Amino acid sequence: MKIGILQTGMVNENLTDEFGEYPDMFAKLLEGYSFQFQAYPVVQNQFPASEADCDGWLITGSKHGAYEDHEWIPPLEELIRNSYKKNIPLVGVCFGHQIMAQALGGKVEKFGGLWGLGQHTYEHEDGSTSTLLAVHQDQVVELPPEARVTASSDFCKYAGLAYKGPAISIQPHPEFSPQFVEELIAQRRGNGIPDDQADKALEGLHISNDTPKFAKQIAEFFLSAANERAA
Repeated sequence: MKIGILQTGMVNENLTDEFGEYPDMFAKLLEGYSFQFQAYPVVQNQFPASEADCDGWLITGSKHGAYEDHEWIPPLEELIRNSYKKNIPLVGVCFGHQIMAQALGGKVEKFGGLWGLGQHTYEHEDGSTSTLLAVHQDQVVELPPEARVTASSDFCKYAGLAYKGPAISIQPHPEFSPQFVEELIAQRRGNGIPDDQADKALEGLHISNDTPKFAKQIAEFFLSAANERAA
């Protein structure tokens, strides 16, 4: 199965030698499932020729806001809508979660003054909980018509969504390592992230979390959706 990774942001060049770009992180997260990956840096206006170029699409995080005026955002939303209409599976993470919601009829806003940063615990539909790394201010504030909530927290009400069509998304980052988040906090401390929020996020940053669970969930979603399309 060929997964197209729609790259909506770039890793700071000071970190790429150690951590790679966002598509590298997702390829590592989903290794072992025999996926093929093709990266499309849509943030640089490099788009696939068609939504049918890949068997599924994964939309990355970004420093940009889904509501901002960038020339690459409208064609990305169109690609999302066309893929959804044709039952091509979609997965969104952080900005990807937000832009999917916006493209499919929801609303995204910046959460005033506060960051979702570090390890966050989310409650799921079945009452279970999980912990993942988060780095965001923006969040979905109005649900798309065909979405239901699969994960939420006190900070982020709509942290996970599943759609009537083959599409799922989450606000936190299963692809991020604690080391990468620590570097992000160090770079942005005092320059966007207040010191008190940075200090709080660093507490417990390196404890184990549920990244393997979400990697499996994403992989099984893509494989199940592909099997349904082939049936």
